[in-house]
Amino acid sequence: MKKIQLFNVIPSIPSDLAFLETLSYNLWWSWNQDAIELFRRIDPVLWNDMNHNPLAFLGRISPERLEFLVGDDGFMSHYEQVMGHFEADVLPGGEGRPADAEKNSIAYFSPEYGVHESVNLYSGGLGCLAGDHLKSASDMNVPMVAVGLMYKCGNIRQYLNNDGWQQEAYLENEIHLMPFRKVLDKQQREVRVSLQLPDGILQAVVWRFDIGRVPIFLLDANIPENPPDFRKITSQLYEADRQVRLRQELLLGIGGFNALLSLGYDPAVCHMNEGHCAFVSLARIAHLVNDRGMAAGAAFELVRRTNVFTTHTPVMAGNESFDEGLVKPHMEALQDYLGLDPEEIVSWGQVPGSDHKSEMTMTILALRTSLFANGVSRLHGKVARRMWSHLWPGLPDDEIPICHVTNGIHVPSWLSQDNTALFDRYLGPEWRNNLSDPELVSRISQIPDEELWRAHELGRSRLVRMARELGERQLSARNETRTEITQIKSVLRYDTLTIGFARRFAAYKRAALLLMNRERLEAILNNKERPVQIVFAGKAHPADNIGKDLIRQIVHFAHQPSVRQKVIFLENYDFRIARYLVQGVDVWLNTPQRPLEASGTSGMKAAVNGALNLSVMDGWWDEAYSSDCGWAIGNGEEYSDHEYQNWIEAQALYNLLENEVIPTFYDRSEGGVSEKWLKMMKASIRSALGHYTSHRMVSEYEGMLYNPAVEECKSLYADNANRSKALVAQSERLQSLWDKVRIEMPNVNRDISVMHTGDKFEISVDVELGDLRPDEVDVEVYYGPVDSENQITESHAEKMSIIEEKGNGNYVYGHEILCRSAGRYGFSARVTPFGRDWAVTIPGFVTWANGD
Repeated sequence: MKKIQLFNVIPSIPSDLAFLETLSYNLWWSWNQDAIELFRRIDPVLWNDMNHNPLAFLGRISPERLEFLVGDDGFMSHYEQVMGHFEADVLPGGEGRPADAEKNSIAYFSPEYGVHESVNLYSGGLGCLAGDHLKSASDMNVPMVAVGLMYKCGNIRQYLNNDGWQQEAYLENEIHLMPFRKVLDKQQREVRVSLQLPDGILQAVVWRFDIGRVPIFLLDANIPENPPDFRKITSQLYEADRQVRLRQELLLGIGGFNALLSLGYDPAVCHMNEGHCAFVSLARIAHLVNDRGMAAGAAFELVRRTNVFTTHTPVMAGNESFDEGLVKPHMEALQDYLGLDPEEIVSWGQVPGSDHKSEMTMTILALRTSLFANGVSRLHGKVARRMWSHLWPGLPDDEIPICHVTNGIHVPSWLSQDNTALFDRYLGPEWRNNLSDPELVSRISQIPDEELWRAHELGRSRLVRMARELGERQLSARNETRTEITQIKSVLRYDTLTIGFARRFAAYKRAALLLMNRERLEAILNNKERPVQIVFAGKAHPADNIGKDLIRQIVHFAHQPSVRQKVIFLENYDFRIARYLVQGVDVWLNTPQRPLEASGTSGMKAAVNGALNLSVMDGWWDEAYSSDCGWAIGNGEEYSDHEYQNWIEAQALYNLLENEVIPTFYDRSEGGVSEKWLKMMKASIRSALGHYTSHRMVSEYEGMLYNPAVEECKSLYADNANRSKALVAQSERLQSLWDKVRIEMPNVNRDISVMHTGDKFEISVDVELGDLRPDEVDVEVYYGPVDSENQITESHAEKMSIIEEKGNGNYVYGHEILCRSAGRYGFSARVTPFGRDWAVTIPGFVTWANGD
């Protein structure tokens, strides 16, 4: 075909309604109920048919209808109200927006973004978390900009064959129906970035879409100027081909950062949402060297101390790694631009001193280039510290420099319309801006039981209707019999205890745990007095046959005549189905194999709508569980025999359903409402609002990670980057002199075999520092309670003071220990560099009294 030029035709909207187009291009509308209602009000049926996509929707509205709306005083009043809220929340100059946001922004890098069902750029929980993070950043006026990739095909379209086996379709994104605009420079030319690869130069254009105040810039390699192999780089999420995957991550990190520079951004902090983004550190170093004139060592120190890295993966095999033979040619191709030795770059992603250096691990690269690193729940932080402790061989697990910020949800995006109205009425209209205020959260108790229950029943009714409609569509697409299609139209009941299970179908999530004793489950479902029904949904990775078989098992079970009206599997789980589920179920079931669930947020979304969680003590539920707002399957045990674990926890699950969950739901007063269930619903909502929102999460990122990183940035840039240079010099000094540091075993001034609370004893220790000065080190006594193997389980470290200088770099340090509480304790002593500047250095500097 001859070359053609493309153009798009968009609907002609009356000037009086021009704001509708502006609103369509900003996802702010998706979490503001008045804005959603404004679109729906134009044509409710068409709004649903267009999958709540404003651009597709407006393209189908007739000019006559639009002209009619201009003359509708009620509609125009609603229109003006939404426009006023938008201008206050979003436009430049809105309340609280920093004037220098571009120069002091936090740049958020993520391989996927889940914002709304109309924007298909996500695969699962990582993307949904990223979307909620940016929505809260917008609400809270955090100066943030985001970077990702523009995929030709987003999340898979799931459908099942007649045997219940998952099939996948990769549907191309229709960009003209998505809220994206190409980024142009001042001369109205496309902004492009280029990346030197071993086999040519990759080019990418930049698209923009907005989440409230936060712009997201997406890089797109699918352009005519690239050869077919290069165009494939942004073809689909998480490409299986290892070379394509590597190039995706190079484009995301290096190309993405350079795109920000070309647009006038110079971020103070970069936040890497998973290791896929870790190459951004290389681009930052190159920018400081090439554009700021910094030495490479000083640039490395500045970048490392102003990066934030979030890990979401509690399984070693789930962390992205690339073969060294694949990575090195790409680093060699980029060497002129990066100015870094390819061998050194590869080593940054490898375990120090390891004999197995055939791979480069992106998580290790991210940890090595980030002062601030975190897991996504309290338990996951502990798991991550243990999992990566080999990178810091001299540190105890609880001192490994990985903290935690528990994930949270963007409440306005997931709260039902009926619950939103209740919150407006009883919490006050400003509740959205004060989600963690204890006084406001306590007002949940003031909502009348009858009103809360009515709102919840409306949510369950909508879920049942949706499930029937989708079920009918699913069976019709598979050409099932007329009898089966007729039966699906009455699947589920409006008044029955409804359990929801929806997530990615991976083996460790154990979707079929509930099916281990099918006879017992059937008895639970078919109890005539106290029936139960279950809604399943979720996708398996296209290459995960174990996950697909779990889906097949559930579908086969649901087709049994004895339960086919009580169990349904909904195909093609997405944002829309998720909202129906979390807003309509009574119980949210989660059965991961502990400790393999990093956090999970679907249970939070259900909880804020009043559902009660029934979950294994893993991820967020390990810290959220309370008997007044849900149930725990087990007590946090971890098993080496997984078959035995499955059997034990399946029995626990059945017992909880039979003895606690079902009786609590159905034991009702004369008014037809279970007072205990409603009390637990309110406790569930209070817990979710008080502790598990993305506003709380972003606030913690700001306080614990972003703000300290911004201060580091200011300090390291100040006075011609003198501190950055000093850190390089000190690093070289420590590396050359640390092997001369020695510390002897501590001495005590009394018999300490039996001590009493309130007793004190003095410790002294001989230390050899060589050519290091005392002000360059911290000598510490390290102590704490011990376990049965005499290993310290809870770290305490206190600085010791010089009590004698012996000359030639030899000193005696001393300290007094107070016995504060009873127990069995142990102690030792160590030497570390002074202060916190070297706390995250891999493998670090620490010398223990036993000579290690």
